[in-house]
Amino acid sequence: MTTTSDAPPKAGFRPSQLIYDTRYRSLTIQVIAFIALMLGLSWLVSNTITNLSALGKDFDFGFLGQRAGYDINQRLIEYDSTSTHGRAALVGILNTLLIAVLGCVLATIVGVLAGVLRLSKNWLVAKLMAIYVEGFRNIPVLLWILLIFALMTEATPQPRDFREGGDASMILGDTIAITNRGVFIPAPFWGAGAGILLAVFLVSLVAIFFWRRYAHRTQEQTGRILPIGWGTLGLLIVPTAIAFLALGMTSGRVTQPVLATGATEGMTLADYAESQQTINACAVPFSTESLNLRRLMRSQEIRFNYVAVEDAVGALTALEAGNCNILSLPASVDIATVPAGAVALSDTIRRGMPVEFERPVLGGFNFEGGLQLRNSLIALWLALSLYTGAFIAENVRGGILSVSKGQTEAAFALGIKPSRTMRLVILPQALRVIIPPMISQYLNLTKNSSLAIAVGYMDVRSTLGGITINQTGKELEGMLLLGLFYLVTSLIISSAMNLYNSRVKLKER
Repeated sequence: MTTTSDAPPKAGFRPSQLIYDTRYRSLTIQVIAFIALMLGLSWLVSNTITNLSALGKDFDFGFLGQRAGYDINQRLIEYDSTSTHGRAALVGILNTLLIAVLGCVLATIVGVLAGVLRLSKNWLVAKLMAIYVEGFRNIPVLLWILLIFALMTEATPQPRDFREGGDASMILGDTIAITNRGVFIPAPFWGAGAGILLAVFLVSLVAIFFWRRYAHRTQEQTGRILPIGWGTLGLLIVPTAIAFLALGMTSGRVTQPVLATGATEGMTLADYAESQQTINACAVPFSTESLNLRRLMRSQEIRFNYVAVEDAVGALTALEAGNCNILSLPASVDIATVPAGAVALSDTIRRGMPVEFERPVLGGFNFEGGLQLRNSLIALWLALSLYTGAFIAENVRGGILSVSKGQTEAAFALGIKPSRTMRLVILPQALRVIIPPMISQYLNLTKNSSLAIAVGYMDVRSTLGGITINQTGKELEGMLLLGLFYLVTSLIISSAMNLYNSRVKLKER
């Protein structure tokens, strides 16, 4: 028996379905748009290459290996005018990241405090914070940068005013000098045992993380409140202090000789300095040996030139080559390795503590020693931080107001203090509202740092996107690298903050 089916045959695919069939229409539009975009990009690339060829230029990044030929006043790594454009770009990148990190930290602190205080029941405090917020966020940040820079350069004393009989004086125990050339602060120098001290400090940070985690878990499970603040402070200070004192007792009192070429056995440093026209001292930068050697010569008012070397071997090589005529080596160095003609003077220096600080001292026309924070850095940092902090303050205020007032009343009914209520009840719930717009403020601060050129701060915009482009004529390559840097930095900040946002957001049961 034969059966037949009345079902119609399936229709085949027709090209018209790409437009009229809703199953394929969206895909067709996307493919057409992608092809059009690729054609447009290829035309732009072809047109750019043609125009560059007409101007006698090519597209390459070989200029990064050429000699830069310009100085950078603010730098975190070694650099001079003989370095390459790539090195100059790296210095600018580090300067930009320095401002971004310092600015985000200070802006967060200022913004959170201002946002909380704007809701204070104290009328004067609330109004002062309102004036700060409205004043800073409604005036362009460039004007604040120029204003703070002008105050730092015009309203602060000159270095000569710090001399005896002058009107200015150093602060905090003669350790910090605020001048029109910048702020001079003590600089850290690392000695024997610094690595061990750093390891102890890192272990303390890990211990703090686990202590706070344990304290929070104990409070959630039992309701018992452990002293998180005092425990954190103790773990941070006590182990590091004990390690510092122990290492200082073993190496801090150890002395080592001062070696000099052309000296006689038993000659003092003062007599040797009088017999030489120029004193060139070899020392490892930011080491306690170099610090104590400089202290010794300054105490005897000996003028000298500082020659930086990498290590003890480099110091011996420089001494043998005649680049320096005086140095100090650790007692562990074999005296047989010292070049002929170098003898030990009667003066000795201490090997030093694991970490020591060099205070700035007035010498000549400016301060010597210590660490100089230039006015351009301070002005840019404060202006960007205060400007961005005003926007963060509004984000914090909005986040706090988004939490139901009943949460505060319930906490007070349980006898919880207002400060603890804000820290444990209000802010954790407000973070879901605060963090997303705060990400945008961090990105704005990082990109606004390109205004550094207005006050002469050498960031990546001034180095790679400014002087390097002007000298090499590689404006296309330079701008592409500059844009790529800001793009990658913004994506990293956004990803990190989004990860943090996902960890602190409220988890519903």
